[in-house]
Parts: sequence; C-alpha cells; structure tokens
Amino acid sequence: MSKLRRKPIVGLALGSGSARGWAHFGVLHALREAGISPDIICGTSIGSLVGATYAAGEMDSFQDWVLGLGKRKVFGFMDFNLGGGLLKGEKIIDFWRENFVQETMEELSAPFGCVATDLQTGAEVWLRKGSIAEAVRASIALPGLFTPVIHQGRLLVDGGLVNPVPVSLARAMGADIVIAVDLNADIMRKHMKPVDFSQTELKVQTQEIHVSALKQDAVAEEEALADPVGWSGKWKRSMTSVKSLSSSVIRRGRKDEAVDADDAPAVPSLVNVVQASVSIMQMRITRSRMAGDPAEVLIAPRLSHIGLMDFHRGRESIDEGFAATRLALPALKDWGL
Repeated sequence: MSKLRRKPIVGLALGSGSARGWAHFGVLHALREAGISPDIICGTSIGSLVGATYAAGEMDSFQDWVLGLGKRKVFGFMDFNLGGGLLKGEKIIDFWRENFVQETMEELSAPFGCVATDLQTGAEVWLRKGSIAEAVRASIALPGLFTPVIHQGRLLVDGGLVNPVPVSLARAMGADIVIAVDLNADIMRKHMKPVDFSQTELKVQTQEIHVSALKQDAVAEEEALADPVGWSGKWKRSMTSVKSLSSSVIRRGRKDEAVDADDAPAVPSLVNVVQASVSIMQMRITRSRMAGDPAEVLIAPRLSHIGLMDFHRGRESIDEGFAATRLALPALKDWGL
C-alpha cells in the first residue's frame, strides 16, 4: 500500500522586540522572494502587529508608513497616561485599525494567532478569534509602557513575558515546519566590550612602588643592626626616602581613584534599565523554551544596535531582517522549502 505524501504546513513565528520588530518586514520580503509563503502566522507583541498586517494583505502599505516615521511622528502617537502604564496605546492601535486592518481573525486569508499574558495568573493566553486590533493591542501591552487590556474578563499584557517567540502556538495551530524569528538573540553583544587593562596596569605599578618602599625599609634596618655607629643618620635618611615614596604612592593612588571614577560606567536612566531588563528576560525565556521545542529554522537578525523605542529606524531593522533571512535560505532549502 503506497503512502500518500502531503505538502508540509509551514508556520511562521514572529517574535517580540518592540521597535526591532520592523525587522519582520525584511524577513517576510526575503521569504516572498524565495517563493516561501507561510500557511500559518503567529506573533508575540510587535510580531503580532506585523504578522496580522501580513495576513490581512496590507504589509507593503504598512511598511511604507513605517519607513516614513520620524521621531516627531512617533512622539505624536504617544498618548501619555498616569495609571497602569506610561502610554494608553489606543492612539496607535486606532490608527492602525482604521488604515490597515479592520477584519476579524476569522476573516483573514491565512490562520493567525497571537500571544498575551494574563497579568493576574501569569498564564499564557492564545488569541485566535475576534477582533484583530483588540488581540494585537493586548499582545503589545509591554508592562510599564502600555496599559493592560481587559479582554473577555482577563487583564492581559505583553505576550513576551511568557512566550517571546511563539513556536508552540504555531505547532498547536497545525504547523509541521516552523520558521522562528528571534529579535533578541544577540542583544547582549551591545554590552560586550573589550576589557581595558590600563587601569589594572596602573594598580600593579602602584603595588610595585609599595613593595619597593618596604624593601628599602628592610635594608635600612639590616644596615642599622650591622653598624650601630651612625645608624641614626642612615635610618633618618632611609625614612625620608620611604616617606617621599609613600607620598608619591598616595598621590598616585588618588589619581588612580580619580581615573576609576571617571571611567566608571554612567548609571543608565530608568527607561534604559527597564528596556535592558525586558530584553534580557525575553532572551533568556526564548532560549529556555526553544531548547525544549526548537523551531526547524531559526532566523536571528543582528539588532543589538536598535533600541526598544527606536521606531524611527525602520530601514535599518528591515535590512537586518532581510539579510538574516537570506543567510537562512540554505536551511530552508534543506526542509524542501
């Protein structure tokens, strides 16, 4: 009896990463050029925003709008708020819904789902039905930045807290082959700088001066014991020498302390601390989850130079996503894609 072979279902899992999420456009363009069309689209946070636009057939027009963003325009979409989060998030979502995606998830041409987090229980919530805009608004509700969303009696926040790259959702929706896009894979590269050993060398030299002074002191004592006659003058001369060396050491030490203080890293702002903490958290969670359920193909754009709020740097992010996908094409071909 011959076995019937069916075409594998391809799922695309678009990860979280705030402004780095514009790299998803580059990924989708590179896949399209390679003739690869995902059957299932899943997203977390910014991945849900881009993924829903793609599933609705509005990716190109949305990308054009993104490329026109400047700092002033980004600031114009910030509806500041006093409780629950820095921003309400309604302004940008309303604009997005009016201009790009009005459909419900059931009306999309390709199955779509996104991930949010239940703030009260910590549970992972999969949103696959109803209003796309409401689901995406919940998925992008980064704690501290956007206010939480009440959806079907649950208080929801950003899905990146529990599932930054939703491989598991893509599999649950029927994907045989999952292409995952991790936007935070190289986030620590920004903080990895060569160690400056110059200060260490200065400290070693200071220690050598201390040792040298002690040695001269010991020699003076030996000379005094060996020749009691006139030892007082020699001792005074040696002590004068030691004092001059000691004062030199003290002055050198003070200079070293001043240099250390000048070279010490500046304390980052509250926003920068929160952003770095969220990125590290999502990177660690992603590595842990994908170790147990790895994607067949992983695309990891190099985006450590893009900040979480650099929404005006869309061109850079898109180019990085495109380049990373081109590098992954051999792996995609291995899977027959």
